Amino acid sequence: MKKQRQCENENGEIKGSDDRLSDLPDCVLLHIFSFLNTKHVVQTCILSKRWRHLWKRISTLILHSSSFTTKKRFTIFMSKILTLRDTSIALHALDLDRSGDIEPLVFKKILNYVSSHKTHLKELGISVGGADSSLIMSCVSSCHALTSLKLSISSMRNIRRNFGDALFPKSLNLPALTSLDLTNFVFCGGESGHAEPFSAFTKLISLVLHWWKLRDAQILSISNETLVNLAMHNYSHDIAKIEISAKCLRTFTITGYVIYKICGSSLSSVKQVNIDAQDFDIPNDYGLVLLSWLQDLANVESLTVTSTTLQILSLVPGLLEVQLPSLCNLKSLEVELKPMSDSTLLYFLIKEAMLEKAAAGKSRKEVAKLKKAFKCLEPPAIPDGIVDFLKQNSQSAKVNITTDSSTSFNLKQIVESIKGAKYIKYPSQFTVPDSSSVAPASASSSAAVPATVAPPNLHLCCAEKDDKSSNEDKVENYQLNTNSALVDNGQ
Repeated sequence: MKKQRQCENENGEIKGSDDRLSDLPDCVLLHIFSFLNTKHVVQTCILSKRWRHLWKRISTLILHSSSFTTKKRFTIFMSKILTLRDTSIALHALDLDRSGDIEPLVFKKILNYVSSHKTHLKELGISVGGADSSLIMSCVSSCHALTSLKLSISSMRNIRRNFGDALFPKSLNLPALTSLDLTNFVFCGGESGHAEPFSAFTKLISLVLHWWKLRDAQILSISNETLVNLAMHNYSHDIAKIEISAKCLRTFTITGYVIYKICGSSLSSVKQVNIDAQDFDIPNDYGLVLLSWLQDLANVESLTVTSTTLQILSLVPGLLEVQLPSLCNLKSLEVELKPMSDSTLLYFLIKEAMLEKAAAGKSRKEVAKLKKAFKCLEPPAIPDGIVDFLKQNSQSAKVNITTDSSTSFNLKQIVESIKGAKYIKYPSQFTVPDSSSVAPASASSSAAVPATVAPPNLHLCCAEKDDKSSNEDKVENYQLNTNSALVDNGQ
């Protein structure tokens, strides 16, 4: 960099290869750091004397165990970061992601660190296993400045079955909260049999629920005056009804085991709906429940459904003869194709329904022939006539077909079978972030490239190695020692 500065011409322009990054003021560099994994940020200390301590002034900590080859390295790194970071700099965001269990003493240290910055902390993401949920919620309840909260907590006995039992408080004072994302939580009901955990958040705009359950209640009430986006991803059988009271609700996404009934006048305000019903359990009224949802969505303009959802819906007797009072304002219908296994109950139910329809009015001999023919017949990815059924009140609605498994379908045939349909290739609307990827909003684009450099004052190269060390660990140690020497020489 000294040589580059010496090559500046009279106009102050650098000749040859520019180092414009180092010419940026510290405040801009620190803002860039807020989007990067903290391990990657710390690695910048080897660039020059100016960069050596710059990382200590970051206001965002993104600590992901996936960036480290061993649990011990991750634990030591976290401890040293909390010790060496400049505490005079307010902490605005913290994202902790430890997919497995976490060392209790280190975790308590992290929570204490969060509490010490509670007046300035805006965004908090914690994804851990084997942790005491009461400690986490106690810490969260003290952070009144939070605008974004993302929690995924699994106790040791629930890690393997991916279903936690962390209790969400009936009342939580977070007056500035606008975004809430919860995984593996239980919501408790009151004397009325309703669980209503979100009404106290007077500024909430986005609510996402993954793998949730109810206790002492069968009805989840989502009552909020400011809620705009709602997403629910669930596989629980013990929920009978969801009541929604959110007059500003515009986007509604639901995936998983969706046999519960949804009610509330707020559904009339929804403009975009995404439905991905799972086929691992098909109760008798599954299709009827889905139909009742569609009948309540009066003003939807954009509807995205999976082929599995349409296949379940097609099991409703006489569906194509039903008159829909809703979907009159539909402008866009998107169907995401998903492969269906021939061993699922849905597969056999659809084939049985197809055979029953084809055999109507036939003799026994003709029915026997049909049964033989149907053994080799595959159910259509999109049931015949169902797209026209959904478009009956909006004939001009555009139809797009998408899939992440293009090799599993005859796309040309499917598109040609639906009038006006187009195949569009882009990411799934139903991709659910893994619980290990908990991140604050400002860190959503954090780099995911594995790194192998760390500053010498974190002593990562001196960490005790696991008994089964890999070649990757040896390479990392070599690079750590090499870069440590560079830093010590001030290069």
